[in-house]
Parts: sequence; structure tokens; C-alpha cells
Amino acid sequence: MRPFILLLAAASVFAADTSKLGIRELAKPGEAVEIAKVPALAAVAYAIDSSASPVFRLSDVAFLGAERKEKLDLYFPPGAARSDCPAVVFIHGGGFTGGDKAEYRSASVSADLCRAGYVVVSCNYVLGSKTKEGVWPQNIADCRNAVRWVRAHAKELGVDPARIAVAGGSAGGYLALMVGLSDDRTGPGGDPAAKISAKVSAVIDMYGVVNFSKHGKGDVPGVSLDEQKSYLPELQCDAQDPAVLILHGTADTTVDLSQSDDMAKALRAAKTPYEYVVVDGAPHTFDLHPKGKGWKRAGVVAGAEVSSSSDKPELTEVTLAFLSRAIGK
Repeated sequence: MRPFILLLAAASVFAADTSKLGIRELAKPGEAVEIAKVPALAAVAYAIDSSASPVFRLSDVAFLGAERKEKLDLYFPPGAARSDCPAVVFIHGGGFTGGDKAEYRSASVSADLCRAGYVVVSCNYVLGSKTKEGVWPQNIADCRNAVRWVRAHAKELGVDPARIAVAGGSAGGYLALMVGLSDDRTGPGGDPAAKISAKVSAVIDMYGVVNFSKHGKGDVPGVSLDEQKSYLPELQCDAQDPAVLILHGTADTTVDLSQSDDMAKALRAAKTPYEYVVVDGAPHTFDLHPKGKGWKRAGVVAGAEVSSSSDKPELTEVTLAFLSRAIGK
């Protein structure tokens, strides 16, 4: 494959506003960098600055074509370059009308997963109101195309194309479920002509909306009555789908906990492997370090019932354990 050239965000490693998350930028705006050289660059940077186990980010990478303003950020783990890293595509929230790939939650989750050894891709997608033309289902298509982009450039990214997960929070949780559970060719935002698959091997849904009507938001935006069901993740799951991890807080006043209750019930009925973690006292829009009093976990893994709990709200360990089972590390 020809070297893939990216116009990225900086030429030397420097600490940005996200330095408290241990993130170090790798490039300055306007400098072309061969993506094949990125793992080595990250290793060199790590050797220079080994404090706080930093991860390394390349910002504002084009993935949807020159005519699109939406970009993605790449997060690379510290240490020696690998050719077989599992990858996670993270999708930001914002009610489908706002939000950004570099928001604190997205950066925090991406950094935590990256520090654990995963290459992380945090992507933007088209935003807009229900009535804005060209938003639905293009937003789902954009997220599918982020997965396709990772798979197409797996060699340069040092990623195993068979081990890609998708994750997201709030609106991003919905989009992650749609990418993971609905067909990447015939489902909403699917591409029947695509030569590269957008299928994933695991899904993390952080307090996502799974049924617009139940959430009091009416029908799926811009979709005919006949097509409504195809946009509801709770109606898309089956036994062939990848494993799903649901994270939701009991103090969420933005997306009802019942949304995730219903999603878990649907996954169980469809015999889709899943884990459902309810965080006592956690509000909406948390990362892997939510406020709260602890959590309880239930689900079905490898055909067996699972149950566990913690007296602390911290979600890093349970999330990494899920990813390790689903896509390795």
C-alpha cells in the first residue's frame, strides 16, 4: 500500500490543555506526516517525556473526503510500536446537534483506553437538528466510515483489522449501537457498495438513547413510519451481533435509565452477549471515572450468567475487562 499522507495538527511533542489527561500532541497544524512513521514517532516521544504515562494524539485527520469538515483524532499508546493492536472507535455525544471529538469526556475515555494498549480513534460526524437535510442517516454513515477508515489503514496504524470495537456516550452511545448492531450494508447509513466492512467485534454504549419515542423525542428524525424500526437499536440485536457493554447511572436526568434497561432486556432476549453496569448515583455525561457510590453488573458472557459489584464508581477495570474478552489487548 502506498504511504498514506495526513495533514495533521504539529511537528514536535508539546503539552496541550489536555495535559492533565496525559495527552501529548504529536504534530502541528499544516504539517504532512506519513502515518507509517507514527508508531516510531510516538515511541521516540515517550522516551523523551516519560512522565505520567502519556499517550500521543494526532488531531484533525481527514477521513470523509476533502469536502467534509468533520475530522478524527488518533490516539497511540506509549512504548514500542506494534502491528497488531486492537482498536476502539469512540463517538462523542451532544444530542446529535453538538459535541466534538476532543471534548473532555471523549479525550478522557480515549486516553484511558489508549493507555491500556488500544489504538483509539475519536471521530466527528455530521451534526444538525431533526429537520436539517442531510443529517440522518448521514451521521450513522459517518461513524461506519470511521470504522472502515481504521480497517483500510490498519497496517499503517499498527492495528489488527479483525479486532475493532466501537464506543460512545449519549448520542454517541446510540450511534455506537447502530454501527455495531445494524447491518453495515443495508441498515441506516449503510453502504451496499462498500468494499471494506464496517463490522465491529464489540460495542460500548454509555447511557445512549435506544428509542426516541420512549425518550419523549418523537419519531426518528426524517424517517418514514415504515422505516422507524430500523433506527431503533433495541430492535436490531440478534445472536450474531458482537458483545455489548452498557454503562448508565441512576442519577441520569437526561437519558432515562429505563432506556438501558430496555436495551439490556432486548439483548438478553436476542441472545446477544452483553454486560450491563448500573452506577449508583452517577449523572449523565460521565467518563470512566464517574461520581457515584458504586456499581452492579449483570449480563450473559459466553452463555453464562454473570454478576458482580463494586463499592466504588470507578469503571476503568470493568470496561477494560470487557474489551479484553471481546477484542483482546
